[in-house]
Amino acid sequence: HQVFKMKKVPESDVIPYRFKANSSQKKRMDKGEPLLYNLNFFDGIPEYHRVGTKEMFVAFELQIGFEAEVNGLRVDHLAYEEGRILNAQPLLKAYKEAHEKSSESHVSTTAVPSSLTEKSESQDDMKLIAAVLEGNFSNCKYRALDQKKIDGEGTASIAPKRLCLNNKRLNIWADQRKAMILDGPFELVPSRRYSVDLMSFRVDTRIERISVGLFAYFGPYVVQISALFLGSNHAEEVSLIKPGVNFLTMESISMLPPQCDGVVLVAWGEPWRAGEGSVTWEELKESDYHGMKLVLNQYEELTE
Repeated sequence: HQVFKMKKVPESDVIPYRFKANSSQKKRMDKGEPLLYNLNFFDGIPEYHRVGTKEMFVAFELQIGFEAEVNGLRVDHLAYEEGRILNAQPLLKAYKEAHEKSSESHVSTTAVPSSLTEKSESQDDMKLIAAVLEGNFSNCKYRALDQKKIDGEGTASIAPKRLCLNNKRLNIWADQRKAMILDGPFELVPSRRYSVDLMSFRVDTRIERISVGLFAYFGPYVVQISALFLGSNHAEEVSLIKPGVNFLTMESISMLPPQCDGVVLVAWGEPWRAGEGSVTWEELKESDYHGMKLVLNQYEELTE
């Protein structure tokens, strides 16, 4: 997450992080005569994504070279990029290979009733989807520690200042002064890994038209772990995460990012109290917010 140290091109939102010869032109590279280069960059802020313990930033690539050279290498380059992506994402690779095998078996079993074939394919899809939702921990070496329990009772009215890497709408709301920290931040030990076992908060049932989410510190940024929109007639205690399910991502494991040193509960939108009308964030925190409960599983990385 050292990406925050990178600088933007003056008068733009472009953050370049790599410029190199395109590796699909192997023969020319061996001779030291590459004719095609890649410029990799972020637009604005890096966008963060996670599945299981796989974390990545979404970036852009600009290919620079002669048109004939670009067109000539296009097919090989696409195959190279696909292979690189699939090697980095084993669950996606397994999903793709399973679909290819499913298509082959469908061709060779035309005598089988379609209802049975469709049922088998559906079951395979559900197994793959379940594997993705459970997270990929096959390469992890962690030792489970005791749980960390946090009970929040609200803080002073503070607007979020850190940019969010995976919910840019929050950045817009915060820029319009329509976002507020409800609770936290709560400090964590950055050398440990954390997953959320349970996360809930209590708010007056008349409050609506806002979103509330749990966010984790990631360098100078935050990343959204889970969030829900509060409509009318919601319960007083609202759960974002329960043991076994994240109600936003539908994952059973909700990992915090590596080197995370804090978590915070944030709300954004235009708060409304049913039967009365709009309320300020200060009024909501004073009269309507009644605290939060957070339970974290802690893990210690094992050294070989």
